[in-house]
Amino acid sequence: MRIYHRYQTIIEDYNDFIDALRRPLRTTIRINTLKAKKEMVLNMLADLEPEPLPYYEYGYRIEGDRIGNRVEHFLGLIYVQEATSLLPPLIMDLKPGLKVLDLCAAPGSKTTQIAQHMENTGLIVANDNSWERIRGLANNLDRAGVVNTVITRYDGKVIAKKITDYFDRVLVDAPCSAEGTIRQSRMVLYHWGLKNIERLSRLQIGLLISGFKALKKGGILIYSTCTFAPEENERVVSYLLKRFPAARIEPIRISGLKTRPGILSWQRERFNDEVVKTVRIYPQDNDTGGFYLARIRKVGDVA
Repeated sequence: MRIYHRYQTIIEDYNDFIDALRRPLRTTIRINTLKAKKEMVLNMLADLEPEPLPYYEYGYRIEGDRIGNRVEHFLGLIYVQEATSLLPPLIMDLKPGLKVLDLCAAPGSKTTQIAQHMENTGLIVANDNSWERIRGLANNLDRAGVVNTVITRYDGKVIAKKITDYFDRVLVDAPCSAEGTIRQSRMVLYHWGLKNIERLSRLQIGLLISGFKALKKGGILIYSTCTFAPEENERVVSYLLKRFPAARIEPIRISGLKTRPGILSWQRERFNDEVVKTVRIYPQDNDTGGFYLARIRKVGDVA
């Protein structure tokens, strides 16, 4: 757990934070209403004792493992999805008929959730830059019954050169150091490093700028990561705010979920005051993984 020691200064209940990270994470699923009514699926899953999440009507914690071997999974009636992974679509103000860009879409958990909330209408562009990951994305879209989505393979940092000022909503669920996923897999301990965090921060800035340029005036962009690193969270959002006066941070409120405000400083670095409106999600608060969310509206034109 040494990689988390540097957060003692920004997490006041640090011991509770570490204790939570050491506990295994319970399995969470999303019921896919593109395929079946929620009540019917719940009846099929009765042996797993589904426990509803307090902040999402289609999210449930369940008992047992090998969920991927169940017929409900094969039929696309459920999607195994970590509790915090469910959050970005919840704050996108989704409705039928919108045009949405999922910039880093694979393997498709949030793409399929967005399609569900749009009732399979409108247009979703699901982008990823890896053929291998795209194959998994395509399989998941098919399994979930998604028909309003096209898949593209572009470097997300340059996709705005192909299309600008077009999408009503953009999701940038950025590649990150994944510190918040340790309850699912200890592999994060073996790949972690400060040089990697700095590399990822540069990548995330490029992705966020590209996604913001692709967003139409008045549209909403969600930036999210599953890490605690300020270099990958508040620093990235602060950079966007400095570069584009047309970017506005909007408050995030999710009923039933405890969140904490973004931090304003880290080591010798000071962030934009507006990042206090972004949110951090710590494992000890909701028995989840770690997560970061920012909701950004484009209020003007971008040169």
